[in-house]
Amino acid sequence: MRARYSAYVKANIDYLAASLSPDTRDDFDEGSARRWARESKWLGLQILDVRQGGESDEVGEVEFVARWSERGQELGHHERSLFRRIDGRWYFVEGHTPKKTPVVREARPKPNEPCSCGSGLKFKRCHGR
Repeated sequence: MRARYSAYVKANIDYLAASLSPDTRDDFDEGSARRWARESKWLGLQILDVRQGGESDEVGEVEFVARWSERGQELGHHERSLFRRIDGRWYFVEGHTPKKTPVVREARPKPNEPCSCGSGLKFKRCHGR
């Protein structure tokens, strides 16, 4: 993943194309990738999670956030990418945006229940106003 990010920073589009899994290269738009790489100011790559991808693995996943600015606006891309080793070399297979973890909120107490803050008052007299 770091090598592919660096290739965008250096606008090394040949490396980006070569590091794509052979069965996904038909969809690669070299012109768009080149324009994006050259017109962006690259601000950083943060690796959030890595699964497999070691010396004895044939697949690996990397979750990351890449940041850049374009026309003065800071942007970011959060992705989980799948890589596959073919003949000893790692190739990018596909990427997807991770699903957001839903926020779980505790249910609001009923008016006559004790307040959850521990005051000893009923909820309606404490935080329920």
